Amino acid sequence: MTSSLIRRTALAHAARPVRQLIENRTVFESHEAELSVYDTYEQAQRVGLEAEEVLYCGMLTGRKVLHGNHYDGEFLPHESFVMAPGEKISIDFPEANPNQPTTCLTLGIGRHKLQEVCDFLNRHTPLPMKNCEWQPNMGYSDHVFHIYHTQSTQLLLERIVNSFLIRDDDRDLVLNLGITELLTRMLRQNGRQFLQRCAQQNPTNSGLHAAVAFIDSHLGDNLEIDDLCKQACMSRSKLYQAFKQALGCGPREYIQQRRLEKARLLLQSGKSVTQVCFEVGYVSPSHFCRRFSQFYGHPPGTLLKRQDVS
Repeated sequence: MTSSLIRRTALAHAARPVRQLIENRTVFESHEAELSVYDTYEQAQRVGLEAEEVLYCGMLTGRKVLHGNHYDGEFLPHESFVMAPGEKISIDFPEANPNQPTTCLTLGIGRHKLQEVCDFLNRHTPLPMKNCEWQPNMGYSDHVFHIYHTQSTQLLLERIVNSFLIRDDDRDLVLNLGITELLTRMLRQNGRQFLQRCAQQNPTNSGLHAAVAFIDSHLGDNLEIDDLCKQACMSRSKLYQAFKQALGCGPREYIQQRRLEKARLLLQSGKSVTQVCFEVGYVSPSHFCRRFSQFYGHPPGTLLKRQDVS
């Protein structure tokens, strides 16, 4: 999350007394959703959290370790974690202290809102795959959904939080639009992961599957649109339409996103920035670093520093 948002969030509840050292909660409500900001000021283990509705969590500062029936792992800034209704997890706070509290936000969203967004997508951008529709559980993989923020998602979260904090006359309108966009991003991201799994398992099932599978197996190569058209047996216009409907972007943009997503995984495995740059198809480390920073909101070296700390 951007430092400006952290400062504004801190100012918004700095005047409120700290009622508890673990998961001190500040709540902002509206008709469509409930935003909570949680601050933890001391180390703790196995603090429970249960989702009554679809619960979107975004990390601001610090580190959490999550434990659940369907997920175990770290939760860091620039990441989102979405829980299905009824899901339970427990949380460790290994680094929280009074000078550097661990801070996150949660956004509780009614299931009717998620269904409303699915209905809209099915009417206006139906999935180009047989017997497949946008479904509410695409937003959280049935149980949980852990994703990395892009810079555009960071800015969207900032707008949503600001609409709670500012309380201007258009607050509910801004919130409604912001939450709709956030849910659309969630659905598209998880729908994309579903499509990628299908493409890996059966790349010949459809033209789109073939194109997606070809991209994933050639990320280090100079991919051309004509190559994708041949793999998908589609014209250029049909290919662009299929990508836009299923993935929310054109094939060129998708290629860049997949390269950066793979780059993140390779960096987390311990490879150097220069190694990763060439492995995912970039010819200049400086260009790669700039693209990575624009996409994720932090330079690739940040992931290597996290590896050193751990």
